[in-house]
Amino acid sequence: MLDKGKIRYLVMDVDGTLTDGKIYMGPEGELCKAFHVRDGLGIRELAVREGILPVILTGRRSDILRCRCRELGIELVFQGAEHKEETLGLITDRLWQIAYIGDDINDLAAMKLVKKAGGLTGCPADAVRAVRETADYVSDRGGGEGAVRDFIEWILEKNGEDL
Repeated sequence: MLDKGKIRYLVMDVDGTLTDGKIYMGPEGELCKAFHVRDGLGIRELAVREGILPVILTGRRSDILRCRCRELGIELVFQGAEHKEETLGLITDRLWQIAYIGDDINDLAAMKLVKKAGGLTGCPADAVRAVRETADYVSDRGGGEGAVRDFIEWILEKNGEDL
């Protein structure tokens, strides 16, 4: 059992984690992304209520994501992060207080760093094999299908919180 309140940051990848990983593009670039309402409610109502700060850490840049983050009140947004493990140091030097959820090989180095420090890692059910094998928690839901909400509930259970 974790010490109550140990996890203070929920670091989330976007494409394939908060979304289904599909990128709809037109001549002007990215057209749309689909986000699951339960992930949003879990971030805004469950994680934040329990003192967990939501953080976005993604390799892509997206105006659509900026809009979604505004809607959810997520202020720490790192877009265009080529080396996610290096960006973690901009969030906090207390990596054991991070819960990180991602889905692909560009998340692995950050996940391993968080895990080595004593933080928690998770992934959607449809994450690549190497990520599933690294994660402390593998959701039974796919990316963009409530996997982040599922991970949040698992974190709160580990912290001994009642949902």
